[in-house]
Order: sequence, then C-alpha cells, then structure tokens
Amino acid sequence: MLVSTVGNEPVRAFVPRPLPPAPPLVIDDAMRDTLDRALLALGRLDGATALLPDTRLFLYMYVRKEAVLSSQIEGTQSSLSNLLLFELKEAPGVPLNDVVEVSNYVAALEHGLSRCKEGFPLSNRLIKEIHGILLQKGRGSERSPGEFRRSQNWIGGTMPGNAVFVPPPPDRVPDTMSALELFLHDQPERSPLLIKAALAHAQFETIHPFLDGNGRVGRLLVPLLLCLDGVLREPLLYLSLYFKTHRSRYYELLNGVRTEGDWEAWVRFFLEGVRETAESAVGTARRLAEMVSRDRACIQRLGRIAGSSLQVHQALRTRPLTTLASLVTETNLSMPTVTKAVQALKDEGIVSEITGRRRGRIYSYDEYMGIMNEGTGQ
Repeated sequence: MLVSTVGNEPVRAFVPRPLPPAPPLVIDDAMRDTLDRALLALGRLDGATALLPDTRLFLYMYVRKEAVLSSQIEGTQSSLSNLLLFELKEAPGVPLNDVVEVSNYVAALEHGLSRCKEGFPLSNRLIKEIHGILLQKGRGSERSPGEFRRSQNWIGGTMPGNAVFVPPPPDRVPDTMSALELFLHDQPERSPLLIKAALAHAQFETIHPFLDGNGRVGRLLVPLLLCLDGVLREPLLYLSLYFKTHRSRYYELLNGVRTEGDWEAWVRFFLEGVRETAESAVGTARRLAEMVSRDRACIQRLGRIAGSSLQVHQALRTRPLTTLASLVTETNLSMPTVTKAVQALKDEGIVSEITGRRRGRIYSYDEYMGIMNEGTGQ
C-alpha cells in the first residue's frame, strides 16, 4: 500500500507487484484438470467454425453481442437490436449515448483484432489505441481517451476514503503497466496461455490505468491474447456474459487477489469461465448452422422467386434487422424484386415486420435474433 493524496485527503492506494505472482501460483492436479478442460473446449470452439457456412457472418453478430454485454456490465442500457438499428441509421429507442458507447466498443475491438492480424504486438501502445477508439465520442470522451490517467481514481464509494478499492497513484501507472507489458511478452518467464490471460486481466483491472473504460478494455485483452497466440483462428471467445452472470463472485475474487494474494481461486474461476463460454459458443454455432440450412432448404422450394429470396436471406444473415432499402443495396436487386422476396420469407415465417408502419418498415430475421439475444436481457 502507498499513500496517495486526493485534494487534501490522504488515501491508501494499492500498488500490485509485477507478474508472475510471488509466491508462485500453485498449479495442483485440480487446477491442471480445469486448465485441460478449458483448452479442450477452446479446441472444439476453434473447430466449430467449420460448421458455419460463413464464419464472417457469425463473427459480425457475435462481436456486436459482446459489445452489448460488455457495455451492459458498465451500466449501459443498449440492446443488440438498438445497436443494429443505430448502424442502419434508424432511431433507437434508448438514449443515443448508450448506443454510441456500444458502437465505439465494436470499433475498438475490430481495431485491436486488425492490428494483431497485421503482426502488431499486444503492447501498451495498442492498449492506448483501443482505449482512444472506445472513448472517441459520446460518454467518457472528455476523460483522456488513449492516455493513462494523471489523477487518482477509485472503485465504489463516493470518495477515495470510503471506496471499495483504490488503484495505484497516477505516478505509478506507467511503471506498473510497463511491467504488465513485459509479462504479456513472457518476461521474466513464460506462463501457460490461459493462465497468462487470467493473470493479465486481473492485473489490468487492479492497475485501472484509465479514467474510464477499464473494464471494457480489460475484457478485450482476453480474445486478443488468444488470437495472437494462435489458440483461436477467429475471435470467438468473449467472457462478458460469464462475468455478468457471476458479477458478485467476479468482484469478490478480484478483491481476494488484492487483499489475500489468492490468485489460485481467481484463476480457477477464470478457467471455468473459458470452458463454459467456449462450450456455449459451440452450441450457438451449431444452432445457427442448423437454422441456416433449414431455412435455405425451405427457400429453395419457393420456385421462381427462390433465387432472389436466397440472396435476401444471405443479406439477412449479416444484418438480421434491416429495411427494404438496405436489402436493395446489399443484394443489388431491384426494389420490386426485394419486396417480393421479403414477402415470401414472411409467408414462410422466416422474417417478420416489427414496426407496423407503412413507411420505413424494419424486418427481423426472428430466430437468428432470438439466438443472438440470449443472455443480453433483451
């Protein structure tokens, strides 16, 4: 503990030791078994991409679902439907700031993944870039986007003196983040990848290097690490739903690391989350593949309109909430052709119109939206 000052008030701030933990993490048989099961589930998830007709279409929606869930943990009220309507330039039914915040998250995640695929290392520079995009506009844009904090922050409570946790003083942030960067690059020693991800996430949340957006950036570190190390070919593992479902336990275990040095309990929780999340994602991929196959078979029986209806169906798999005008743009078909195809899909129960308006109607690929909305509370 160090004494920091906020105003004229002395505050006891926590400065974490560099990773790996000292004394060393105890990897007993039970933890090794949990680690093996998590790795097996990740392998199945990586293989599940072969089930999908087009992995990119699944990723498009999966990334957006993660953006919604991760933002909900921070109190944002936006939904997956709101985000998709916002991207269509349709007016969402919640405060605009909430949707902008989720849209920023999508952009930040996609930027990080793109940089990693280019061979850019997971570094403090990249973490700052991601943060800068996350807070580029909307709520939090005035809180030093892309820069480590220069003032004391705290978690919980109305002031540092009654806070649940006080991260390191601002002058210690550069050093603690530099040590974390070294750990990410296997210095002073290499750690098993999933254990590295668990330790790094907890350390980042403890340092809390930014004035805002720490939770979202900390959760982004996990898929970036897995993709960079080649464990996953595509960023298909996101822990936000697991953390949201077990929120109290999540914060309790992070606090246990800080107060008791109980890294083992935190790592077991994290590994169990990886296994559970990977298995859930495999199930989602299978259900989507079965849905697409069944619906395509249904459409192929429509006769002369089948060809254009299949093109509209393909576009709906990218944007399952859409308008006729958007479908015309996506498919390069004429408005009369798209209108007939959508009506055919409505008649088959594949899509529905959700506004009840005569103009500006919005169509939903209902089963697809239902599957992707699971866990978002919408």
